[in-house]
Amino acid sequence: MDMNELLEPFVRMLDAVATPAAIRAVEAGGDWRAMWDEIAASGFLDAMVAEEHGGAGLTLAQVQPLIEALGARAVPLPVAETMVARKLLADAGLAAPDGPVVLATSAAWPVPCALVASHALVDTGAALVLAEVAALSPRATGVVHSLAAVLPGAPQGPALPRPEAGLRAVAAVLRACLIAGGAARLCDMATAHAGDRVQFGKPIGRQQALQQMLAVMAEDMIACRIAAQLGASRGIAVPEALAATAKVTTSAAAPRVAASAHAVHGAIGISEEYDLQLLTRRLHEWRLADGSEGYWAALLGAARLGSGVDSVEWVRESVFY
Repeated sequence: MDMNELLEPFVRMLDAVATPAAIRAVEAGGDWRAMWDEIAASGFLDAMVAEEHGGAGLTLAQVQPLIEALGARAVPLPVAETMVARKLLADAGLAAPDGPVVLATSAAWPVPCALVASHALVDTGAALVLAEVAALSPRATGVVHSLAAVLPGAPQGPALPRPEAGLRAVAAVLRACLIAGGAARLCDMATAHAGDRVQFGKPIGRQQALQQMLAVMAEDMIACRIAAQLGASRGIAVPEALAATAKVTTSAAAPRVAASAHAVHGAIGISEEYDLQLLTRRLHEWRLADGSEGYWAALLGAARLGSGVDSVEWVRESVFY
């Protein structure tokens, strides 16, 4: 399949339904169902569901560009999470709910988009349980405009087998893909602003300091994209070391990219009416979601030290093969 044939209609659909005005309306507590209905009607939610179950049978690596597109547009709904949940449910022979589904990997950690989800696929450590979000006692984080919530309640609902590395590994890869998409859009916005903004008779992008900043942003953006592609390369059953590599790289880059984007834009970048903050706020949220770079670096280090294998060979076997 030519991925452009898949990506281009998906991007057109997102650009039509997830406009900055629509995103702001959802963040302000407005009805998100019209946006969700348009996305659901497109059929992309079943992209990873096997063909015998009515889906397209695509791999996580094949839909990775779609998840980047979601991140680049700051879509305020758990579209990627629902794609994964619908595949896992279909593989287990269970019917998927109609509404958005989030992936809950910890009862103590905030779950992005939980306030606009009808169900959560909860990792209990022994199984995955599909539960209604309302029954999990959702508690908002209090962060301005954030749609994340902690879900501390005990999950009740149909259970399905748990992947070997649990939900956290694949959820971390989804965050890595979203960060990669957001970083790419921020690089485009910063580059365009540097070319358009004129000070002292010339575009600020001609200043060597800004050129250096944009170059470092681009390096981080490419590193995020490579890490996200690597994380998605092995499908839903993501090895923990691979998830750690993807999440450490992207989470570490997220605050640098966000800070540079704001530095290039100056005062206008922090204004609520400017679209930059829609992306930079999410980069910070995705950085922490399902484990920050510190969390995953500790797991990666412990796995390496406990392996008893030469470091280069361990990296080759655990991450690249």
